[in-house]
Amino acid sequence: MKKVLIVVDMQNDFIDGALGSSEAQGIVKNVLAKIENFDGEVVFTLDTHGEEYLSTQEGKKLPVPHCIKGTSGWEIHPRLKGFAKNQIEKPTFGSVGLPGFLCDLLNGEPDIIELVGLCTDICVISNAMLLKAAFPEAEIVVDSSCCAGVTPESHKTALDSMRAVQIEVL
Repeated sequence: MKKVLIVVDMQNDFIDGALGSSEAQGIVKNVLAKIENFDGEVVFTLDTHGEEYLSTQEGKKLPVPHCIKGTSGWEIHPRLKGFAKNQIEKPTFGSVGLPGFLCDLLNGEPDIIELVGLCTDICVISNAMLLKAAFPEAEIVVDSSCCAGVTPESHKTALDSMRAVQIEVL
């Protein structure tokens, strides 16, 4: 059984930095416990932008510089950093390179993919949907106690949307 845990964007800027929130801060201990008890590979995604962020399509719609590569805001939260052996950078919400990365890491397709992290309603849902499309026979699971959205309402909406496409929500 090939199992992988995807830890989505647990970076300082999303937790207590430029786009941080109390909800994001509140899930760090849950994510840490999930990682420590997970029996499989763990992969961290990193939202990664450059100095030109504000001139990008995303930057024009969300004009808050964040996760600029090389800054402290781009780094994985200190309590989780030691577990981040496997990392993939992504320039936008979902990583189109993640399925290939997983196949290389696991020497084949995963059987179970679990996702946790930030933000439920943006990057978690984007990656969950991409992985569901790439691996239609894999079990895709999102642990809602280890996720936080931009708002509690958008978190719930994203969870409902993922359930609608047969992603299991814990």
